[in-house]
Amino acid sequence: MDWQRLAREIEGDVLTNAFDRGRYATDASIYQIMPKGVVVPRQFSDVEAALAMGRESGTPVTARGGGTSQAGQTVNSGIVLDFSRHLNGILELDVENRRAVVQPGIVLDELNRALRRHGLWFPVDVSTASRATIGGMAANNSCGSRSIKYGLMRDNVVAIDGLLADGSRARFAEASRDANDPMTKALLDLGAREADEIASRFPKVQRRVGGYNIDALVPGDAPVRLADLLVGSEGTLAISEAIEIKLSPILTDKVLGVVHFPTFWAAMDAAQHIVELGPVAVELVDHNMIALGRDIPQFRPIVEEFVRGDPAALLLVEFSEPDHAENLRRLAGLHDVMAGRGHVVDAVEPAFQARIWGVRTQGLNIMMSMREAGKPVSFVEDCAVPLEDLAPFTEELTSLFRKHGTDGTWYAHASVGLLHVRPVLNLKEDLGVKQLREIAEESFDVVAKYKGSHSGEHGDGIVRSEFHERMFGSRMVRNFGEVKDQFDPGGVLNPGKITAAPKMDDRSLFRYPPDYTYDSTKPAFDWAGWPGGLHGAVEMCNNNGACRKLAGGAMCPSYRATRNERDLTRGRANTLRLALTGQLGPDALASDEMAETMKLCVGCKACKRECPMSIDMAKMKIEVAAARAKANGVPLRDKLIAHLPRYAPYASRLRHLMNLRDVLPGAAWLSEKLTGLSAERTLPVWRKPWQEPSRRLPGQKGFNPISRKSVDVYLFADTYNRYFEPENLEAAYNVLRATGAGVADPTPFGERPLCSGRTYLATGMIEEARREMHRTMRAFQALNPDAVIVGLEPSCILTFRDEAPRLLNDWDETLNTRIKLFEEHIAGQELSLKPVAQRALLHGHCHQKAENVMGPVEAALRKIPDLEVETIDSSCCGMAGAFGYQAETIEVSKAMGELSLLPAVRAADAGDLIVADGTSCRHQIGDGTGREALHVARVLEMALANG
Repeated sequence: MDWQRLAREIEGDVLTNAFDRGRYATDASIYQIMPKGVVVPRQFSDVEAALAMGRESGTPVTARGGGTSQAGQTVNSGIVLDFSRHLNGILELDVENRRAVVQPGIVLDELNRALRRHGLWFPVDVSTASRATIGGMAANNSCGSRSIKYGLMRDNVVAIDGLLADGSRARFAEASRDANDPMTKALLDLGAREADEIASRFPKVQRRVGGYNIDALVPGDAPVRLADLLVGSEGTLAISEAIEIKLSPILTDKVLGVVHFPTFWAAMDAAQHIVELGPVAVELVDHNMIALGRDIPQFRPIVEEFVRGDPAALLLVEFSEPDHAENLRRLAGLHDVMAGRGHVVDAVEPAFQARIWGVRTQGLNIMMSMREAGKPVSFVEDCAVPLEDLAPFTEELTSLFRKHGTDGTWYAHASVGLLHVRPVLNLKEDLGVKQLREIAEESFDVVAKYKGSHSGEHGDGIVRSEFHERMFGSRMVRNFGEVKDQFDPGGVLNPGKITAAPKMDDRSLFRYPPDYTYDSTKPAFDWAGWPGGLHGAVEMCNNNGACRKLAGGAMCPSYRATRNERDLTRGRANTLRLALTGQLGPDALASDEMAETMKLCVGCKACKRECPMSIDMAKMKIEVAAARAKANGVPLRDKLIAHLPRYAPYASRLRHLMNLRDVLPGAAWLSEKLTGLSAERTLPVWRKPWQEPSRRLPGQKGFNPISRKSVDVYLFADTYNRYFEPENLEAAYNVLRATGAGVADPTPFGERPLCSGRTYLATGMIEEARREMHRTMRAFQALNPDAVIVGLEPSCILTFRDEAPRLLNDWDETLNTRIKLFEEHIAGQELSLKPVAQRALLHGHCHQKAENVMGPVEAALRKIPDLEVETIDSSCCGMAGAFGYQAETIEVSKAMGELSLLPAVRAADAGDLIVADGTSCRHQIGDGTGREALHVARVLEMALANG
């Protein structure tokens, strides 16, 4: 392959180093195949050029969307084309006729956001809607929760403009059955010849997506729908350029009944009776999913809200008729049908329904959150049987799993007889691989017994294609091969899927091959909560791609700005796993390529909370920084950042000199050349440091001769607020005093101010961080044990809640409840306040969101009379400590801010208060909008009734 030539010929990116290729070697399946190269096309002519090169060299070419395939469809040893970054637009929209033409890389949620203003949506509502692309959904013939009403992708795709393996273009749409072009005629001849075999061998269930849809070719009165043949073909027949789809009116009125069952059998048996009520969805949630959901912080309160007791299973039953009264009538009918069978919890309020569905759509990730060596494995999860056979089928499969020493997790589409079941296996061991093969063989025999489909939604890929002969017979497999040869005689397009498949248990294709080993180097943090330590925590990433969402929550801000797989939690986790297991060469963890992989991670910790696997990339980035610091030393800029708390007392005395950097012509430019701190950013202004009033001399402003014995609250003054924004500390002091508390600085007299060690963590200087944390912990232990310790800067205070306990072997657990954010303490105190404004726009610091402490700051602000508090739906502000000041990351920093935060601030009224507790957040808002953002302490000080 002449990759350099290809790079010259196309506008997109050609990625050939091991780190980039490794990020595309996996999807959400059990497989890993390292491609020769990755092409990220900017326009479709780039796709044509890549295919031409693949055809000339005999190199396979695979089109890829979100890379979330469950069966291994999007991995191969040749060229991978990533459509998701650039080829993701809406080409045409016909609102009147409810049609759209889209590029294959558009994400379903993004499409529906654009359609919402027209009252339309694309109703194939897969649970991975935040990252599933329309091209990938068409390739898999995806279905979704409401397929009982809307059908499959096949039912909603009108036409596909495709690129064939020989480089020619073709349109696959409705065609006359007397068409005389050679390919169509050959296909129709096959359909006529094999009509009886197709009628005999294709399962009579809605959810059959295995093989090719050659049933569309059999003789009939209606025109032949050639697009049906491409839908579900997994990129083996053509590469989609444009996909014409049918749209539907948005479901404007919905009600939901959550049916609780005492046994799993009762739930499965009830499904056939429930569908007679005409629901649009009947979705299963089993006891495993309930229990695991209760263990995940983001889901726990929601699960407790709609689950009563400890049921064996739930069925989520949704009705959505145009008339609300009719929906309520059907919901009442559900109560009648379930009388004596199961208890029903009604969800009529839309927000409540959305929370429940939010748990269901994360079903896969919740199931995969098991922290043990074995994981629920995707290989028989796609079986579909007639609805009346669902109860005995699931019971038989459960018995089969137990026969092989394991159990399965169940969830998904009870309405159509398809349940996602995943036996728990450890595929790093020979036993687990043996169980995989035996369970697959026997499970598909059970499916055949019930005349079901072994492939009902997630497609064939590597994991199920091998079994087509068992399910369809030898003759049908030859028919599939004939179709493949008609389209792609050279076998260039995604070979090994549907036809000519490898063995599904070929361990050389596994993510965990037989020679899988890992680096045993002791990590910086204690990862004991994860099986296998650090590498086990990294392996928790199942590649399902929840981090690829582009709206809602905060994860993953760098990916939202760049759309680059490298800058994604999943991309970083895959790279770390490959590095820790020696697949990227020696010393990969400390390499420049790994540093580049982590460069745009802002340590926001959103993944820790929002990823159902709790992939804590912020700590993992620190592990990489520590490895680099150990191997290469610490560069000048990192030292300047890290040692800030130590030299700050001296720099503040020279503040007039230090502040010249942004005053003297050329000084900022020189600073950038010497330190890499961008000349485009003004640095924080050094100020006279804040001093606690009891330590001020008589006559000094704010002198307060409080006895330190009467201290109720210790105000921890972080470096940033002490030396750059002392007015925040003064405000906090005044507000705390207004509650009647005695307040003091916890720093021992005569010592350097206490520090969280945050700056040392950010630069990988682990031992220095430990020393700072230990010094501060000892100082805290010497304080009045009945007093609380509060601070203003979330990144500092929450370090004591997150990193410190995992770095210090002797961490004092009693401090966990004593160290609080200012607003956490104030939210529970009485204050006499007066109105100050009509509205406050609140931006949450990333760590506040990650540690679920946004509630207290909202509660603190709502203490102010007549103040409307609106929390901005924003991701990371983009400043993120030093990140936004660095010359090499400033543009991405600005792009992160522009995603939602800065536009929301600019749109605010002049009289609105802008509130942000993070130092970095306030600076980004100021730089990006010219508006001053205030810490909540200053807002409360403004509102003190005594002025």
